[in-house]
Amino acid sequence: MFIVNVEGAIYKNAKWLLIRRSEKEEHAGGGLSLVGGKVEKDEIKTNILEETLKREVAEEVGIEVSNLRYVNSSLFETDTGLTVIDIVFLCEHQSGEPYAKCLDEVSDVFWMSTQEILDRADIPVYLKENIKLADKILQGN
Repeated sequence: MFIVNVEGAIYKNAKWLLIRRSEKEEHAGGGLSLVGGKVEKDEIKTNILEETLKREVAEEVGIEVSNLRYVNSSLFETDTGLTVIDIVFLCEHQSGEPYAKCLDEVSDVFWMSTQEILDRADIPVYLKENIKLADKILQGN
């Protein structure tokens, strides 16, 4: 068995939206990440990945996103040993001002340029790689 997780590389005005995960989170508490969450079983419908991401973004940071495009998928194991399939989408900011809406999951929000993300030592390599891939999509490569 595995968890299916979706994340949004949310882009606006040449910057990416990152969150600091709450210390209460079981996996990667206190770390910087993209906004997202897991697919829930009771949400059987079409476009489940895209709809889950839109719901998670609204719940966690209070904004709406649009124009979702596939970036990458990966498999990893959480700090507690659960297997996760993670799918990243490039998203455009549609409306709202992001804030830490769900404090049990998000403690802060940041807008950062691609270069700022790549230069920070406290950002995981996999996140940097996802931003580089999303940036290539934006550039049409």
